[in-house]
Amino acid sequence: MTELTDFQQKIFALLPDLDLRFHEPMSKHTSFRIGGPVEVMAFPKNTAELSALLRTAAGLQTAPVVLGAGTNVLAPDAGMKGLCICLKDAMDGMEVLGDCRIRVMAGVTMTRAAVFAANQGLSGMEFAHGIPGTVGGGVYMNAGAYGGEISDICEGVEIMDMHGNLNRLTGEEMDFSYRHSLLEETGGIVVSAVFRLHAKNPDEIRARMKQLQGKRSASQPLDMPSAGSAFKRPVGGYAAALIDEAGLKGFAVGGAAISTKHAGFAVNLGGATAEDVKSLLKQVSDRVFEHSGIRLEPEVRIW
Repeated sequence: MTELTDFQQKIFALLPDLDLRFHEPMSKHTSFRIGGPVEVMAFPKNTAELSALLRTAAGLQTAPVVLGAGTNVLAPDAGMKGLCICLKDAMDGMEVLGDCRIRVMAGVTMTRAAVFAANQGLSGMEFAHGIPGTVGGGVYMNAGAYGGEISDICEGVEIMDMHGNLNRLTGEEMDFSYRHSLLEETGGIVVSAVFRLHAKNPDEIRARMKQLQGKRSASQPLDMPSAGSAFKRPVGGYAAALIDEAGLKGFAVGGAAISTKHAGFAVNLGGATAEDVKSLLKQVSDRVFEHSGIRLEPEVRIW
């Protein structure tokens, strides 16, 4: 058994009842299937555990990183020291509040939340059905697809700061814009969100979700490890079209490549490293700039 580091010993001594995993491979928790071991990965199940974890981390002078479903993250090959907090399937739960509103915990996937809403006869989350991340990550980056965004439906958010204090912000206070929220500047962790929806026949909602899922399956490489859209939508064009026009569909660096099915996706062909993906994104951005004069910026969060 690997000898525990000083940090691992301290955090275990302070939080013996928390679900803590040492030297946990991040590749098991990212959709790219890339990433070395993290010193400590923690899975808090409720706000009390999350608050205790953050207060302990602050006391140990450790700034944690936060992971949802890992669908928009490129983790380093060498792994990471310190603490990674994983919320997917840990901070779990959904409830109907009345007046066409639902409250969803941060670790619930967007797909599960959309299905839950549909089962209540509540429309407005259909766009989220195929987004592969968690509600926490979706709120943090104002996720969207097919003409819908989190900002369209978000009434309020519970936020925990890095010292374990819980606050509430309205949707307006979240300062949502394209793939952005206030949390990009202020930090903090999404604990839960309240979504305001509207009543509709559940069968019609499910039919719309099925239609959107069909579009995704037909156009996106859902059978390969990726992090969704590799680049943000640039002013003056669309990333996939610009990449395609530059002749970069199928362009590969090591085990990473631009999908031949959808030029907006970078995929892991098998055995790709984080360095492969970073090099791929840089070279594609450079070549698209040479071809079109438009600079693509990664949408993937590079740790």
